[in-house]
Amino acid sequence: MSREEWRAFLLASPRTAKAATVRPDGRPHVAPVWFDLDGDEVIFTTWHSTVKARDLQRDPRISLCVDDERPPFSFVLLEGTAKLSDNLDEVQAWATRIAGRYMGHMRAKAYGARNGVPGELLVRVTLRHVVAQSGIAD
Repeated sequence: MSREEWRAFLLASPRTAKAATVRPDGRPHVAPVWFDLDGDEVIFTTWHSTVKARDLQRDPRISLCVDDERPPFSFVLLEGTAKLSDNLDEVQAWATRIAGRYMGHMRAKAYGARNGVPGELLVRVTLRHVVAQSGIAD
């Protein structure tokens, strides 16, 4: 897929990304996240004490996988570096925007208020490498 195609795939429907981080002992940790894009950066939020938050505070390397499990099957693999922020204005704005993607605009404000609280972190992933395939079964 071209840059425009993989970006369109990521934004076309609210699929979860599977975020992989590195535990202190080197084991991988994978967790689903709701996300959005800001330019070519992937944005999501997480609670400060989750495994992924602790991992990213120690080691900012992250991989994300977003896929379409329906034939003919497609996926986008994203590798990058995460920066975490506890700026409450940013956390609230992005939590609301992301909630709108997944829960609809009518419920965005409620979910944004629930998730845009002290303790929630904004994760901004600067991409280093992208692998994207569409129509795998074609």
